Amino acid sequence: MTRRTARLLNSGGGISLEDNANVPTNAQGERSYSDGHPLDEVHYIEAKIILNGLRFTSVQSFRDFAKIVRKAAKQARVDFETEPTEGLRPQIREVLFLDTKDFRLYNNAFILRRRIAYEDGFPAGEPEIVFKFRHPDLETASQLDVRPSIRGNYRIKFKEEWLPRKDRIGGARSLFSHNVEFKLHPLNLGDDLTSSATLVKVFPALQPLLGGKREHVQLVNRTAVEEVLQQLGTLDFGKGFEAASNVAVWRTRGDQHQVVGEFSYQCKFQRREDLSAKAVERSIEFFKLLQHEAQDWISLGTTKTGAVYRLKGNPPQSHE
Repeated sequence: MTRRTARLLNSGGGISLEDNANVPTNAQGERSYSDGHPLDEVHYIEAKIILNGLRFTSVQSFRDFAKIVRKAAKQARVDFETEPTEGLRPQIREVLFLDTKDFRLYNNAFILRRRIAYEDGFPAGEPEIVFKFRHPDLETASQLDVRPSIRGNYRIKFKEEWLPRKDRIGGARSLFSHNVEFKLHPLNLGDDLTSSATLVKVFPALQPLLGGKREHVQLVNRTAVEEVLQQLGTLDFGKGFEAASNVAVWRTRGDQHQVVGEFSYQCKFQRREDLSAKAVERSIEFFKLLQHEAQDWISLGTTKTGAVYRLKGNPPQSHE
């Protein structure tokens, strides 16, 4: 993230942009992890607005929110292309969060979840593991090596996330989400992925938290989440800054309690420097305008993950 973007966001999140002198460099002079692999760089900007889950009672709720998005886009002089998504049905995924009894992962800025897509009521494809480290400081997030120790393929997704301020409508703050995703099969890890010993082998970053422990992670708050996600369309902020947008609701399986909703849009890029400053400014303007237009829908001060962790009270601490 550039210093200019930090000023625009006015996040107040304590973002540090100074290099850490203790970070090693590889033979090419690049800042690197301990094995010489260059530090991962941010390749995504994802803006998220957390919504009141109770507002979503049918597919029409998604359409109603799309109208609000269109109104804010018009005010911000942003093109909103919805034709390719017209007629698309909502996508369904099951999301399971795993943690220790004392929420040790989440309290130390880690998130571990298993998710699988459903089609026509049945699981489609292989379950996917998502491991995240989220922090408001870019340097801290980038220096944490999230790479798994597995033989199969995996994908790194390092994102700059924009969220509303915790205390008021119309602002913005940043989190940096350093993620890795991979298919659970055919790794043959099975249910053993819940044991601390296996988790440390697969995710070496967890060694300080789980190393030497004989315990298992479990389903957070004994809750399986059902995600209902509707693609809305593409926002065009100009100069190649295009972002697919969607709106989703998370509800608990069984009683179908509407836990939380979320609107988001995401842009992928090769180099942060290639993004037009004017396009980024327009995106931030839209992000703030949308909060005002959707203020009756918004839930401040949390994230989707945070809402799940707080379902049973006794909220944990986190860097969200």
